[in-house]
Amino acid sequence: MYLGIDIGGTRIKAALVDASGAVARSHVVASPLSLAEFRCAIAELLKATAADASVAGVGIGCKGIIRASDTLVESLPGTMDYLEGQTLADFVAPFAPVRADNDARAALAGELMFGAGRGMRDVLMLTLGTGVGGAIAQAGVLVRGHSGVAGHAGHITVEPGGAKCICGNRGCLETRFSAKALELEAIGAVLRGCDSLLRQRHQANPLAITCADVVNCAREGDAVARAIWEQGVSYLIDALAGLLHVVDPELVILGGQIAAAGEMLFEPLRREVPLRTMRMLKRAVPIVPAQVGDGSGVVGAASLVMYSKGA
Repeated sequence: MYLGIDIGGTRIKAALVDASGAVARSHVVASPLSLAEFRCAIAELLKATAADASVAGVGIGCKGIIRASDTLVESLPGTMDYLEGQTLADFVAPFAPVRADNDARAALAGELMFGAGRGMRDVLMLTLGTGVGGAIAQAGVLVRGHSGVAGHAGHITVEPGGAKCICGNRGCLETRFSAKALELEAIGAVLRGCDSLLRQRHQANPLAITCADVVNCAREGDAVARAIWEQGVSYLIDALAGLLHVVDPELVILGGQIAAAGEMLFEPLRREVPLRTMRMLKRAVPIVPAQVGDGSGVVGAASLVMYSKGA
């Protein structure tokens, strides 16, 4: 059995995962606000999931920049920034070996072990959620780059001179096609008084609009929601066309809540991206949804250690 731990901004989840990717036992705690509370939370998770288990290794997925060689947290903006400078392996001692990386690479490890990327060696993955994450496997190896930031596809520029991003760049994909970006566009349309299903349903509280609301209204044929969605998808097409020329993957996997839109997302991607890449790549690169369905992140986290061992 392997232990997977997913460190999120609101929750930390842990689970025992077997060699087939099945979750045997899991536990969840709220994300602590201090380092001392974090130590206690991890101790609770270990006791609840692994106290009487034979654990062959621990995988930890975490947002931010994690130095994979020794699990040091180099950068973690937000409410859990107290973990910066901490070595994650220390919190789960004496369990070993421990592998840690950012959550997007953990998701890709899960897909390479158990999902859409199984048996493949050159894969690009984007996680389309509140932000946009990304990860790359080349020749069967998770690519980290010189500073550990390789694969951050959400910070590809798709709108030169556009809105400033959290990363310091302007016009990043994340500022144009993420759940947060879609929600902000919809909120603005309602506040401007645009006639739409969005306004009919959310005029009393526009700030409550979610990405799912935008997708549902677009699917129902609402012109405003449809325009927001199609514009966002066009930015993703721009990003993928560039990324495919740089990475040359055999497969692209899309995960996260936006990917749950299904064919409303994948059909235009499969139609348009090959038109922009076929000349050099000489093939249409498949663009598919993630298959692991690991909303908790623990299977991907456990896969970090399994994939490194060739399990």
